[in-house]
Amino acid sequence: MLSPTISQNEKPAIGTQKRVTLRVVFLSLLLAAFFGWVNPLIDYKLSNTYLGAMHLPPGALGALLILLLINGALYLLSPRLRFSREELLTVFITGLFSCLVPGRGGENFFVSCIIGPFYYATPENKWMQFLAPNLKPWFTPALAPDGSVNTKLIEAFFNGREAVPWQFWLVPLISWTIFIFALYSMLACLAVMLRAQWAEHEALAFPLLRLPLEMTDTEAKPRFFRNSLTWIGFGIAVWIQLLNGLNTYFPEVPSVPLVLDGAKYFSEPPLSQVGPLAFRVLPIAVGISYLLSSEIAFSFWVFYLLHKSEYVIAYQLGFPPASLPEPVWTRGFSKAFISFQQIGAFWMYAAIVLWIGRAHLTHVFRRAIGRDKARANEAHEPLSYPVAFWGFVAASLLVLGWTIAAGVHPLLALAMWATYFVIVVCLTRVVVEGGFLYINHGWSPLLPLANLFGTGAAWFAPHSAVPAAIIQGATMIDLKGLLLPSFLQGFKLARDRNIPLRPLLALVAACIAISFLVGISTSLRLTYDAGGLQMNKWWGQAGIQDPARNAKELLSGTQPSLLANWFWLGVGSVMTWLLFIARARFSWFPLHPLGYLMWSPFVMYVMWFSIFLGWLAKVLILRFGGGESYRRAMPLFLGLALGDVTMILFWNAIDIWQGRTGHQLMPG
Repeated sequence: MLSPTISQNEKPAIGTQKRVTLRVVFLSLLLAAFFGWVNPLIDYKLSNTYLGAMHLPPGALGALLILLLINGALYLLSPRLRFSREELLTVFITGLFSCLVPGRGGENFFVSCIIGPFYYATPENKWMQFLAPNLKPWFTPALAPDGSVNTKLIEAFFNGREAVPWQFWLVPLISWTIFIFALYSMLACLAVMLRAQWAEHEALAFPLLRLPLEMTDTEAKPRFFRNSLTWIGFGIAVWIQLLNGLNTYFPEVPSVPLVLDGAKYFSEPPLSQVGPLAFRVLPIAVGISYLLSSEIAFSFWVFYLLHKSEYVIAYQLGFPPASLPEPVWTRGFSKAFISFQQIGAFWMYAAIVLWIGRAHLTHVFRRAIGRDKARANEAHEPLSYPVAFWGFVAASLLVLGWTIAAGVHPLLALAMWATYFVIVVCLTRVVVEGGFLYINHGWSPLLPLANLFGTGAAWFAPHSAVPAAIIQGATMIDLKGLLLPSFLQGFKLARDRNIPLRPLLALVAACIAISFLVGISTSLRLTYDAGGLQMNKWWGQAGIQDPARNAKELLSGTQPSLLANWFWLGVGSVMTWLLFIARARFSWFPLHPLGYLMWSPFVMYVMWFSIFLGWLAKVLILRFGGGESYRRAMPLFLGLALGDVTMILFWNAIDIWQGRTGHQLMPG
């Protein structure tokens, strides 16, 4: 059961394909430029609810909703002018990328990472002793060509009221853009190689695509927007968020509390050991969780509570969690024994997923070396398999070579990017199979590697560890904007709706380029105008200090408890393998390994209770009403999600108009 076979006579899944029309191309590129401007404004200057940073981006759904309203007006003028369903979905697909690239969780964070550590270097922390000697001038504008520190430029970045000094930024921007576009190319090629295996052979659910499909379905009876349940769910979310938004501006307006701090109810040991515990209701998360398989939704919230219970067990065994080592990379949400279980789970999960797909991946490799002939379906892929395979290899080598050129030891560079590969494969499965709205993983490669192999190796010499820490900070810590799920979701949606994938990929590439370049320019202009200290704390204060902290940790030479770390890594790996075996052999087994992957990151702290509510609603409806009642109730929950998205768009527009900051309908 762990290795589904692949038919040797695959038939094309696509009939007559629709074309990517010129008006869709123009509209998609225009939206890419718009999101490149507005997302940094919302995310980094105002710190309001993200239009991106989720894998059902409010910005992309908002564009789809506006086009549906325009379609209604066009129908009154001339039905022939209306956008087709395929055109609407093409705009949504490009929006998946345009919304994620320029905002929080995207690779644009490199802008702050390559200058921030210099600003926060002090005589006390001694960061300057290892920053300037171990970084190259093409890597950061903080260094002049002769290697001296450009103090005026650094201070201007954080104090503001200055024009952008493009002459100092030009070379680092070009070098990092080449690196990041190579990274995007690597992810695109990987998505091409994985698409058929995940979307067809394993038939993963892709639950986040259900809402845009329902919104654009004109043949459903009753249609989504004519279903009273849709408007009930929509109205509930709108009413809650309308009151809460008005309360933000006018405190006399009553609000609807959506979060309860559970930790204060567990103040006595041993339950006091559970740490942060929030009962938070997010309407969009409740709505989407209803779509998940009961097994996956159940596993998400159960494993989160199991992870909390381990702290209680440790306390009862005489190991108070407060006395246990807390890794820097977990930000207080887990201890080392929890984190290394999760890391082991990631490695084992990625290995098993690749093993399950070995027949398809072997075919891709044999196609690349000319040992197999193309099958019929390959003609409809975004790239042929040989191009995707060798493109992946070339892009990976460019990423690896760029990292080594920055000064990172080749073995450390290889270990970093191998770990990154594991992370992105696992997180993408969490999205496309588990329906997770926004993701992070709670750990990063460098410090776990140091805590497994020690810091005495040449890997962690200053000239290697310092640039490695900054590259990691820019690309591997905050992966809310990871593009691999968008590639898989976009390809899946296009394939199912007969949208030609090759012109779509070209359009997606153009949207990525435009949103990235406009986003970088906007981010720099906003920062130099307001000052980094006035920007979002992650962009201008907290997040940009992590690379220097991590580098110092690596250079400290401390020897961790290697045996204990390897033990817990093994526990996580074995547990994941056993979960796969149990699911394969026992049909009644209720736990899915995705829950174990995500049992401790910050996103679970935010979302676990909403997932529980969505799961509970589904279980009760199925139990007392059956499958037909479940399907009939689905518009209620989709309406709940759509209402939340609508209010995100509404309050963002009001907040931009009023200059309001820190107004978040979803916690960042």
